[in-house]
Amino acid sequence: MKLRERLRAGKNFKVREEDADDKPLRDKNGDDSKSDTKDAERAETLKITERVAVLQEMLYAQRKHKVLLVLQGMDTSGKDGTVTSLFHGINPMGLRAVGFKAPTPAELAHDFLWRVHPYVPGWGDITIFNRSHYEDVLITIVQGMIDEKECKRRYQHILDFERMLAETGTVIIKVFLHISKEEQRQRLQARIDDPLKQWKFDPQDLVERKKWDAYQEAYQKAIAATDTDHAPWYVIPANSKTHRNLLISSLLLEILEDLDLSYPPPQPDIAKIKVE
Repeated sequence: MKLRERLRAGKNFKVREEDADDKPLRDKNGDDSKSDTKDAERAETLKITERVAVLQEMLYAQRKHKVLLVLQGMDTSGKDGTVTSLFHGINPMGLRAVGFKAPTPAELAHDFLWRVHPYVPGWGDITIFNRSHYEDVLITIVQGMIDEKECKRRYQHILDFERMLAETGTVIIKVFLHISKEEQRQRLQARIDDPLKQWKFDPQDLVERKKWDAYQEAYQKAIAATDTDHAPWYVIPANSKTHRNLLISSLLLEILEDLDLSYPPPQPDIAKIKVE
């Protein structure tokens, strides 16, 4: 079974706390408390990302595909860490990371997808959405900014938007970084306790944490409503950072390899040119 089939959310997706600690690619004897287990996963991830870097160059040179990687998850689930760990060795040409924060007044004056469309990938590009258009069916419903009727309408808008992207050559990879409530508590506390990481801490995170159950329900509904064959959702257990990175890099590699990427064929006329 391919990894994408194992990680696919599907229409019957349920958010379960215990699933955040799964490690489907780890040997059953692997222990997260053992440094050699983590070191082995880091080493394997590095090998995979080196292969991804080669394929990304082919993607950029060939310019026959576009790749959109959407990263969604609760605060501290590892969106920034994923980008840093998996893409640090990739040529920045053809790679773009976009972070979506609270909409500006100008953005609020338009439909919710207006601010997203300019950032979708072009031919040969990989674009990473750190948060995305899904914030408009997650935080908005939890905060009471929209009602259920409007939320369902937005699901349909998202389905239409992603279908259009797929039909015009975009490979869409949507990832839900799934952490448990206890893991988030530990990561938030670690930020508070480390003076060098306190800049990452936002007191608003504690406010949102109190709505944990509501967010889990919002994620479950949004993922189930928008999981399609052309824009599938993948659930990445993210309690283990090293295993999270291994899973996402392996998933990305599998998808890129199936695109049958290659460098453009050599041009005979160019081969005859002599540089003086």
